[in-house]
Amino acid sequence: MADIWPESDAEFVRRMLSGDEDAFVRFFDVVYPAMYRFALARVDFDRDTAAELAQGAVCKAIENLRKFRGEAALLTWVCTICRNEVHAYHKQQRRTPEVDLAEDDPEVRAALESLSASSFRELDASLDRERVAALVRRVLDTLPPRYASALEWKYIEELSVHDIAARLGVGVKAAESLLTRARVAFRDAFGTIAWSECNEQ
Repeated sequence: MADIWPESDAEFVRRMLSGDEDAFVRFFDVVYPAMYRFALARVDFDRDTAAELAQGAVCKAIENLRKFRGEAALLTWVCTICRNEVHAYHKQQRRTPEVDLAEDDPEVRAALESLSASSFRELDASLDRERVAALVRRVLDTLPPRYASALEWKYIEELSVHDIAARLGVGVKAAESLLTRARVAFRDAFGTIAWSECNEQ
């Protein structure tokens, strides 16, 4: 990703593992703000908590750099770590995260276009793309982590069912079954949340 760092993710990680200080500075300068924004919308815009979770995610990413295999983009890999930090925070607080992410993410739009059933087309047309992107992210965050991850791997990273099964550590049939349940859960949640949004207008 030349717009983030000049080399491939794998080469950039190798630079950090070799102790390249400039690479670490660049990593922090790019990744920390992204993780802060990611966490902020998921902790009711509590800046201190978002900063703590973002810092924790970056530190864990650095500690586990040797585990990075390049199966996903480096930023996506760190984002998964940050998501786990957010989930752990909410579990500790014993409350469900409320997400209202007003961020137009083209990957999320792509996921919606792949996941949305024909019955949602009219509904989608009534919402601007930024709000639809926010709804998709909100829905994904309400799903069990395995469902959200499987859907993102399938519709955003475009992995095969065999690859998804390998990541989940299950057989192909089990992965197909999980994807089916995840799609149903996504569509049900999306319909409920989106109709609720429309009725509030």
